[in-house]
Amino acid sequence: MDTILQIDELHKKMGKFQLSDLSFRLDAGYIMGFIGPNGSGKTSTIKLIMNLIKKDKGSIMVFGQDMENNEKQIKDRIGFVYDQCNYYDTLKIRDNAKLVAPFYSRWDWSVFEDYLKRFELDPNQKVMALSKGMKVKFQLAIALSHDAELLIMDEPTSGLDPIFRSELLGILKEYIEGGRRSVLFSTHITADLEKSADFITFIHNGKMVFSMEKDEVLSSYAIVKGGLDVLDEGLKRELIGVRKYRFGFEGMTRNPSYILEQYKESILLEKATLEEVMLYVAGGNV
Repeated sequence: MDTILQIDELHKKMGKFQLSDLSFRLDAGYIMGFIGPNGSGKTSTIKLIMNLIKKDKGSIMVFGQDMENNEKQIKDRIGFVYDQCNYYDTLKIRDNAKLVAPFYSRWDWSVFEDYLKRFELDPNQKVMALSKGMKVKFQLAIALSHDAELLIMDEPTSGLDPIFRSELLGILKEYIEGGRRSVLFSTHITADLEKSADFITFIHNGKMVFSMEKDEVLSSYAIVKGGLDVLDEGLKRELIGVRKYRFGFEGMTRNPSYILEQYKESILLEKATLEEVMLYVAGGNV
């Protein structure tokens, strides 16, 4: 299986904040959700991958090549969609595309025109006149019109309606069909990742929490509920981010089978969502 993106022991210090020894890999044919609270370092990691800022140490390999030494060849094979639309506001959609197209060796105007029709975008409309959702669609049309093998998305769906987000997830699944393309999808909307992602990479305060299969994440963590009388020291050691209430407690565990075995008569165990995993881990002890 081909590895699209390989990051090993990546480190970058930026003032008082630093990314510390991040390591994860994304193979061809998969969607990876990239999660973490605001300020955790997701956008900085993406900038490092795109060589927009320089790493202090570690390695970033894309398509088996080092980004710093092969930037032009690698970026020819990458599509990207950001939260902010960084194209020329005063130019029409078609004119922006004319500026971008020469940078890509495999640009296909017929594919671009097909996406404009699919997204109901007028090529003669100026970018400044587009809504937020339309700007995302415009960026996506650009990103998917040069046969990119890696699509990087940095919070593109924040503030967008569920109908468009559902449409986007369908496009991403269609995009990776065939097994040679992959998506790195940074988002706070973890419910979208539960529907679409194959792997989840979670960072917090610039450090790795985990990078693992989504199904493994959802089976490894669970919400534990019970009365305060059950909350002994042994149980506390198995919990992350315990919240006490007047008549009971709630917490998260990474060892649901053990807790169920030891406390099955007095606790309630529920499956955790990705959002709950992020909230509890970020708020408790990793």
